Amino acid sequence: MFFSIINVIFSLIVGALAGYVAGRLMGTYPASTLHNIVLGMLGGFVGSFLLGLIGLRATGFVGDFVVSVVGACACIWIARKLAR
Repeated sequence: MFFSIINVIFSLIVGALAGYVAGRLMGTYPASTLHNIVLGMLGGFVGSFLLGLIGLRATGFVGDFVVSVVGACACIWIARKLAR
């Protein structure tokens, strides 16, 4: 039980950092930092799904972070398209 709570907290922190980095990469910083952090948390799941479709998996902190950044960039891109 405790181990799974730590994993969830770790995933949220990685997602928040990835959202911040993705916002910087996608040029949405600083107007919507909180928005990018939320999309980064969602991006961890999206990135895992998208990269899983092509057979890639991430291990360790760096791998999780890269996958989350890719997913967060995808989420930011989709959010931009839906906002138009």
